[in-house]
Amino acid sequence: MKISTKGRYALRMMIDIAENQEKGYVTLKDVALRQDISKKYLEQIALHLSQAGMLRAVRGYQGGYMLAKEPSEYTVHNILQVVEGSMSPISCLEQQPNSCPRREECKTLPMWVELEKLIYDYLNGLTLEDVIQGRVSRKGV
Repeated sequence: MKISTKGRYALRMMIDIAENQEKGYVTLKDVALRQDISKKYLEQIALHLSQAGMLRAVRGYQGGYMLAKEPSEYTVHNILQVVEGSMSPISCLEQQPNSCPRREECKTLPMWVELEKLIYDYLNGLTLEDVIQGRVSRKGV
């Protein structure tokens, strides 16, 4: 699994908005300048996040974006899933139940299932607030 630029930028945008929304709605122009990301690209990402109910948008003068919830209520997994789609490491795990014709004799399937679980558990256990505060280490690792 590889997180695309869209996924990485979505996280950066959400962090930037969370850190700057106390003054009101945050413009994508300002996010683009602070994060050195194309405003056009941020518009595409913001559309996905707004449609998913993660961002509130206001048009016009003094418009912009705010988080729809507190940073502690967003998991990294949810944010990435909105812009990336499936987070499965292999395609046959994207469908439930698994419809792969080789699933019964596949020696590697249990390994992929475990990897998917590890990825999910880590990213779903990590909130936007955790990332902002630098609390991203797994306990015991």
